[in-house]
Amino acid sequence: MAKKPVKYSLVDAFTKSPFKGNPAAVCLLDEERDEKWLQAVAREFNISETCYLTRIAESESPASLVSASSNPRFRLRWFTTVCEVELCGHATLAAAHTLFSSGLVASNIVEFVTLSGVLTAKKIPDISIACASDLKNGENQDGYYIELDFPTDPPTEFHSTETSEISAALEGASIVEIKRTSVGNCLLVEVPSGKSVIEFKPRFDAILKCPGRGIILAAVAPPDSGFDFYSRFFCPKDGINEDPACGSAHCALAPYWSKKLGKLDFNAYQASSRGGVLNIHLDEQNQRVLLRGKAVTVMEGCILV
Repeated sequence: MAKKPVKYSLVDAFTKSPFKGNPAAVCLLDEERDEKWLQAVAREFNISETCYLTRIAESESPASLVSASSNPRFRLRWFTTVCEVELCGHATLAAAHTLFSSGLVASNIVEFVTLSGVLTAKKIPDISIACASDLKNGENQDGYYIELDFPTDPPTEFHSTETSEISAALEGASIVEIKRTSVGNCLLVEVPSGKSVIEFKPRFDAILKCPGRGIILAAVAPPDSGFDFYSRFFCPKDGINEDPACGSAHCALAPYWSKKLGKLDFNAYQASSRGGVLNIHLDEQNQRVLLRGKAVTVMEGCILV
């Protein structure tokens, strides 16, 4: 029996403008597909992340995952072009945006069952929008942000003698500090200035030789920028040379800059060629990071096979 076509949306996340931020393909599944198919579709889209949503009926939830709330629930899986990953912020934002904007959910909160546990996404008001005429053509005119509730990933000390590979990958750039993320298994490298982050030209062959899964490059933002810190994220081992706007990297960046800057709320800019804007709150007591952003649907269609 032929499979039903799978509807998808291509969504730019952590931006209010099309063709900026980080693109993710959001595929809506009526039935489970095998992993070979999921990975093949992700390769076909050939972008940093493809995710898959499957609605969970309350009767289908395992006892350990039964929610006390009445919020709609979906299974959510994330795939790069080469592998499945345990956590992805921008594709989660894209998935929530698709559900909210398409009317597939009636509530302002949706829950995702993932490899990283149950994650929530909810609409919060955007008080900065006085009227739609203030926005440029093509920008997202929804009067809300989407807030993702993610676990923190506090960076730990980097105890290693493998600094020569890191220096080679950064081509001699000055390094203020190196940390290792606990969950993401990435290196967080602070450099002296936001300008250093913007102007950095990555050597992906050298980054592949570095310890860990990838490199998060970060610095304090210029005083007149309106941001607290700049970052970029390089992850060629996962098939993503540079992730344009990475939510999960900010699960480590938020606690790192909280200690450095003595604050819990941040405006962050990912200084890739596409750019990405994240508004962040660090909940120290519960060890959660609230990632707030906008998203724009740029394409819709069906997968026919």
